[in-house]
Amino acid sequence: MNFSDIYVEYYSKLKRFAFGFVNDESDAENLVHDVFLDLWNRQEEFERINNINAYMFRLVRNRCLDHIKHRNTEQQYALGVNFLADYYVSALDSFNVTDIFMGDLEKDVEFAISSLPKRCREVFSMSRFEGKKYREIADALGISENTVEIQMGIALKKLKEKLAKYVN
Repeated sequence: MNFSDIYVEYYSKLKRFAFGFVNDESDAENLVHDVFLDLWNRQEEFERINNINAYMFRLVRNRCLDHIKHRNTEQQYALGVNFLADYYVSALDSFNVTDIFMGDLEKDVEFAISSLPKRCREVFSMSRFEGKKYREIADALGISENTVEIQMGIALKKLKEKLAKYVN
């Protein structure tokens, strides 16, 4: 069985299967395309695969699980940062120093965001300030959703480093 045959036979099935994990049509499609791209790059291994059906579904399942773990990590990080920021603001409010703190925090946040690389800053701003989904950002900037995820990861890591004194 060659690559084209595998694609025609499995694409729709794998996309439905992936959708069951990620519950997002666009993510499911991207994940299946990524699996086929990896498979294309390893075509010489076709002959060694005994059960192509099991192999393809296992590849998609693993890719979906990685995607879900990554998405959950991002969400947990965002929730953690928000929780800590709320906690610190409420604690400082009881000491009546919130105005001073918020002024410093606001300046530091603006500086931290402005110091991000241009693409990271664009992606971060579109996600956090404009409320756009990764798919919308990818379409608007002409990049892949995976690139959006990577850029958001870089942005969040750099912001965490620059704002560590507020959350650690």
